Amino acid sequence: MTHHDTPDDRRDGTEQFDDLDGEADARAQREGGQIETAAIHAGQPPDEQTGAVMPPIYATSTYVQDGPGQDRGYEYSRTGNPTRTALEANLAALEGGAHGRAFASGMAAINTVLNLLEAGDHVIAGDDVYGGTYRLFREVYEDYDLSFSFVDTTDLDAVGAAVRPETALVWVETPTNPLMRINDIAALSQIAHEAGALCAVDNTFATPYLQRPLEHGADIVSHSLTKYLGGHSDVVGGALVTDDAELNERLGFYQNSVGATPDPFACFLVLRGTKTLPVRMDRHCENARTLAERLDEHPAVDRVYYPGLPEHPSHELAAEQMDDFGGMVSFELAGSLDEVSEFVSATEVFALAESLGGVESLIEQPATMTHASIPREERLAAGLTDGLVRASVGTEHVEDLWADIERALATALE
Repeated sequence: MTHHDTPDDRRDGTEQFDDLDGEADARAQREGGQIETAAIHAGQPPDEQTGAVMPPIYATSTYVQDGPGQDRGYEYSRTGNPTRTALEANLAALEGGAHGRAFASGMAAINTVLNLLEAGDHVIAGDDVYGGTYRLFREVYEDYDLSFSFVDTTDLDAVGAAVRPETALVWVETPTNPLMRINDIAALSQIAHEAGALCAVDNTFATPYLQRPLEHGADIVSHSLTKYLGGHSDVVGGALVTDDAELNERLGFYQNSVGATPDPFACFLVLRGTKTLPVRMDRHCENARTLAERLDEHPAVDRVYYPGLPEHPSHELAAEQMDDFGGMVSFELAGSLDEVSEFVSATEVFALAESLGGVESLIEQPATMTHASIPREERLAAGLTDGLVRASVGTEHVEDLWADIERALATALE
């Protein structure tokens, strides 16, 4: 794998990150404290000038300089913004990493990882990754002479067999979207490193409250901030976290050069969300576990995909790698595509919508919604059947959620 060098003579402003408080010291803010405390305080001490307990929203596009080329740490808000700096330090601390980068969306973050590669490089990815990730890989980057192998990443032999001399990246989701497969981060990182490749893990489903891939050997952690980290379905954003200073500098170069960065208000909203991440995730996990257990006993349900169930094929790995099992539940119904569509349309507490991770419960049909961009033959081969339903279990009262599912099942299938 060959790496692009960051130009020594750059005047794009990315050098300003070297001395900013918070980013390089993000891990230090986590050490000695628990994640519940870091979620509230890391990267955001009270404002020195006013004492404000929340970071101000710096709604500015540019910054006055003391002289030509003599800025005070910021020169242009695409390159850096104090509100974004606070968010990036907070996210890095939650993941136990040294460096964080925030983006305008989760896809912008993933795209930036792909920017690290060169024409001719090869990527190994799971065969049930998020449909938007699949679309980016296949329909955008294959046109730029990158090649992709989509394999069952729970099968380490299959991953090893897919490695080529030009393999530069192993892309991992765990739990996967939507089949809730659990991938062994440490083992996949080792395969990647032995091949001279990077290992990047999309940690959106688990969040750093439940799982921290850097602790298991991953090089880069990716997030859609739109989901659990934002937590309220009112903001779109993405993030990358790494421990590697050189890798962080390269990610920063592309972050600034491409410009897919979040506005300061979006950063403020995510910072508000991360403060309540631990308490929200506890309820998400509790509700999801209860619904998964009940769905597993329901006669209309053929199969439940939830790593918290003892019969899940990777339950033990999930228990070792995660601190809890998350708020996402997928399940297969015995009905036809139309009947399953009727079911997800009949729920009332669960809103029929894409996305996930908000306090409200959402439900969707991957075959016609989030994963419709994957050809049906490939979907079926990967186990994404027409009867598959994905539920983002919110923080409502669990009995209201269960009553909603039972009523919708009776309406659509009985």
